[in-house]
This record gives sequence, C-alpha cells and structure tokens, in this order.
Amino acid sequence: MKSVAARKRKQAEYFFDYTLLFIVLFLLGFGLIMVYSTSFYDASMTASIDYDGAYYLKHQALSAVLGLAAMMVVSRIPYHFWERFALLGYVASAVLIALVLTPLGITANGATRWLDLKVTSVQPAEIAKLCMILFLSSFICKIGKGIRSFKGFLLVLAVPVPICLMVWQITDNMSSAVIIFGIAFLMLFVASPDYKRFLIMGAAGAAGAALVVFVILQMDKMGGADLDFRSNRILAWLNPEQYATGTGFQTLQSLYAIGSGGIFGKGLGQSMQKLGYLPEAQNDMIFSIICEELGLFGGIAVILLFILLCWRFMVIANNASDLFGALLVVGVMGHIAIQVILNIAVVTNTIPNTGISLPFISYGGSSIMFLLIEIGLVQSVARGIRLRAV
Repeated sequence: MKSVAARKRKQAEYFFDYTLLFIVLFLLGFGLIMVYSTSFYDASMTASIDYDGAYYLKHQALSAVLGLAAMMVVSRIPYHFWERFALLGYVASAVLIALVLTPLGITANGATRWLDLKVTSVQPAEIAKLCMILFLSSFICKIGKGIRSFKGFLLVLAVPVPICLMVWQITDNMSSAVIIFGIAFLMLFVASPDYKRFLIMGAAGAAGAALVVFVILQMDKMGGADLDFRSNRILAWLNPEQYATGTGFQTLQSLYAIGSGGIFGKGLGQSMQKLGYLPEAQNDMIFSIICEELGLFGGIAVILLFILLCWRFMVIANNASDLFGALLVVGVMGHIAIQVILNIAVVTNTIPNTGISLPFISYGGSSIMFLLIEIGLVQSVARGIRLRAV
C-alpha cells in the first residue's frame, strides 16, 4: 500500500497551469459583464428577439459553459491523440467552408459566414483556425529538418493558402483569412532557424501594402468610381472625418468612445456610444466601450491580461515534452495574440476597419467555444510536462 507522501509525489509529477486557467476564467467573466453592458440597450430595442435585454448575455453564457465543458474534456485527453486526425481536420474545414454556399449557409449583416446545423449555428472559419494549428503542428514535425531547405519552407508556407483563399472568397471574410495565414507564419517562424527569409518576407509585405495604399489614393484622385468597399475602408482609415457618414462612421464613433472615457472612464454601464451610435458594439468594437466605461486604466488592464496569457503560453511551449506539443501551444498563442492586436488596432484606427473580434470578450458563440477548446489543448500539453519530484 502506497504511503500518502508517495501518492502526493506521483500527483506532483504532472503540471497543470492554474494561472492560465484563472486568466481565461477572468477574461470570460469580464467578457460576459461587458457583453451585457454593451448589448442591453440594443437588445431591448430589437423586436426580433422580443426586446430581451439579456438576449446576447444568455447566448454568450451558454456558449461559454459549453466551451468550458469541451475545454475540460480536451485537457484530459493526451494531445498526441489528436495528431492522427490532423489531415482529416484540414479536409473537413475545407468542406465546411464550401458548405456555406449551400442552403445550410446563413446570411447576417450582408455576409454569409455561418452554417445552420439546426441545433446551433457555427462559423467554419473558427473551425479552420483550430484545424490549421493541429495540421501544421503535425506537418512540421513530419518534415523535420527538411523545413530548413527552401523547398520545405515554401511547402509549409503553402499549406494554409487554399484554406485562406476559401475563407476569403467563399465567406467574404478577409480578416479570418489573414489570421489563419498569420498563425501559420508564426508557427513557421518558431520552427525555422533561418530568420533572413522572414525579414525579406516582412519587408516585401510592408512594401506591397504601401503600394496598394498608394494605388488606391491615386485612383481616388482620378475619380475613384470603381473602388470596392475594401478600398473605401482604406480611404476612410486615412481620413475618417471625410467619410463620417459612410465607411468612416463606425471608426469615428469608436474613437469618440475611447476619447470620452478619459483615464478612469464614465463607470460600468454608463457608455453613451452604445446607445445606438456605435454599430456592432458588442462584437468587434467592444474594446472601445471598455475604454469609455472603464477608461484608459480598464483598456490597459485588459491588454496586460492578454500579455500575461501569452506569457503562460510561452512558459508551456518552452517546457513542452516534444516539438508537436510546443507547436500546438505556439499556434494557439499566435491565434489569440494576432486577433487581439488586430482588434485593438482596428478600434484605435491604427489599421483599416475590418471585422475582428476580441478573444473571450466579444460576442460570438463559435469564437468563444473554439478558443476554449484551444485552451484545452494547451492544458493537455501542460499536463505532459513532468515536474521533478521534490
């Protein structure tokens, strides 16, 4: 019969990141409070949901509960179990994106990005992010040292391209396509020892973006009749006041909200911009309401929480028992970090306006559920870290 000390020592052999769990739970709880605060007025004025002020809160809370349950289940399953489904997940995500073109596709706010599964709706782009992390982790491990060659480098970089193109063209969701490619880029950056290629790609990307902006400005000077809505968003980004009644309206309202919040904010629930002025306040623009109600202090606090979250990811990735586990964690970290950076950049008009939610906080059932599943994968990797017996 084993002694109590022996049992305790055996239990202490495996690591569980309670700090990571606490940060995620805090973000979830804070997100539910802000979703309710941000959406109450709009929901109370909407006839299609029976003027239910708590409508968005109820749906977000249900998704959070289901996501937490899925997270706990995934965290208990050894992460290598999912490696055998990597290719299947890649193919399945492509099929689900294609199904958006069928009668199963749901159109909302002028975009068809969701699938009606009768019981619930799901956004295939969120599934694609998770499947891309899983597939690339497995693919890079199988290539091994071949990733150092130029051919191997290009091969890994080409893997996300078909999914990115499908997400962009079929669901008209360029922001998710950028995030998926960004996840792949970061995972490749961590796995590849040759940083010169990334410097060249970064410089080429910056030059390409500058060229696009220059061309759009020149076309606008010549009349701009043929500019599409993305080009108009770039023009509104450069001069939002000139497009205050059109594509620049949301950006200006967001900046008004941030500016009026001051250092400590107007107080929880006291936002003015959420009262019909700021479109999609509970979704992509929720960070601006956080800044209005809780001020610069609240906004910085949220950013610091995400920095702490990424720090925990780095700790787990550095101590993972193998490359596959480390890449899984890096992929999840890349997903969350890229999405946070882009969301805050859009809200503050640092980059052109595009639909990107703030992880764990913005309203969105598919997003929160799959993010929590990714956290479950990270905790599964963490459980694989063996601690030295004391």
